[in-house]
Amino acid sequence: MPANDKPVLIYGTFASAEEARRIGGDLVDRRLAACVNILAPITSIYVWQGKREEATETPMLIKTRTTLADAAMAHVRALHSYDNPALLTLAVEGGSADFIAWIAAQTDAP
Repeated sequence: MPANDKPVLIYGTFASAEEARRIGGDLVDRRLAACVNILAPITSIYVWQGKREEATETPMLIKTRTTLADAAMAHVRALHSYDNPALLTLAVEGGSADFIAWIAAQTDAP
C-alpha cells in the first residue's frame, strides 16, 4: 500500500443488525471495504433535535484505506436509514504487514 494510502477504520452505528449487514455486505461486494465487523447491539444516549434520546443501535467497523474512505462513507450515507448517521474515520497506526497487504488487495479495483 502506498505511504499516502494507509489503512483506516470507519466506525458507524446502524438502526439494526439487518441494516448493518446489508450495507456492510454491499461495501465488501463493491470493494469499498476489505471487511466489516458487525458488533453486538449497544445503547446510545444522545441529544437529537433538542431532545434527549436513547436507542439500541448496531455498531460496525469498516476496514478500508484512506483513498476509499470518502467513497465508503458516501455509500453508507446513501443506504442508511438515519438522516445523520454516525460515521468516523479512525487512523490506523501500524499493524500486521500481511493484514495491511490483504486490505489493500481486497480493496483494489477488480
